[in-house]
Amino acid sequence: MWAILRDRRLEGIKFRRQAPIGIYVADFYNHPLKFVIELDGEVHDDPRQAAHDENRDFYLRSLGCTVLRFPNRDVFENREAVLTRILEVAAHLQSPPIGKLLHPSPPSPSGRGAGGEASEGRML
Repeated sequence: MWAILRDRRLEGIKFRRQAPIGIYVADFYNHPLKFVIELDGEVHDDPRQAAHDENRDFYLRSLGCTVLRFPNRDVFENREAVLTRILEVAAHLQSPPIGKLLHPSPPSPSGRGAGGEASEGRML
């Protein structure tokens, strides 16, 4: 998987490998999107390990991260589906939140942005 994710090879998205996040180390992490990808070997099928993974995911989500987990076998047997899912989630994380589209920030009273220049709202 690292051969695919490294050096922005997947649609220009930068991932770091073995990236520390709080008290854990993520298999792969994109910092701007707060996007974590975990690959799980057979040990993760054990109920105790699954409970640990659930706690870990809860912690990472509490930090604002989005976590995707894939069994190792999917990476080998269904690589295209795994990559498609990663790209779908990344695209969702890159898009502006719906609330921002429906309720853009009101213009400043002077009609100028913080830098003193006139600003234009985005129309979609």
